[in-house]
Amino acid sequence: MYLSSGRMRPAGRTLRAGLVAVAAAAALGACSSGTANSTSSQPGSATSTTSSTASAHPVVLDERARGTTVRVSTGTHVVVRLHSTYWSPPAASDPGVLTSTGGGTTPAATCPPGRGCGISSEQFTALRPGTAHITARRDSCGEAMRCPPGQGRYDVTVTVSR
Repeated sequence: MYLSSGRMRPAGRTLRAGLVAVAAAAALGACSSGTANSTSSQPGSATSTTSSTASAHPVVLDERARGTTVRVSTGTHVVVRLHSTYWSPPAASDPGVLTSTGGGTTPAATCPPGRGCGISSEQFTALRPGTAHITARRDSCGEAMRCPPGQGRYDVTVTVSR
């Protein structure tokens, strides 16, 4: 039971009201008028377009973005998160276009040996208009498992405009 303004209400009703308020706040947040818009890429997809302004949320890329082209504006933060510690840290081909602002490899707290559980990540800032490739490599796709063709290289083209 919950006491409010001198009267008793069932706890379930209060819980439901709270959940409705949280759901409404989440829905309003999803409808905000930010200028970032992205198109999700599917594995094997040749092109994906993601646009962002410097004031919007960062553009986050993972394995699903491999082989795609991403378009961003100057000042945009681009975050790459690859889900295995076997990946080398992602690197940009032109640091004048995309400069690294930090990252590294973070192993998972609990992981059986040889699994490579964790994340290899890097953050970039789009400095000036141009094109750069973000690449990473791995030789192993599991304990004593060489990667099959197409699984050992990560490459995303980033085109930066004003």
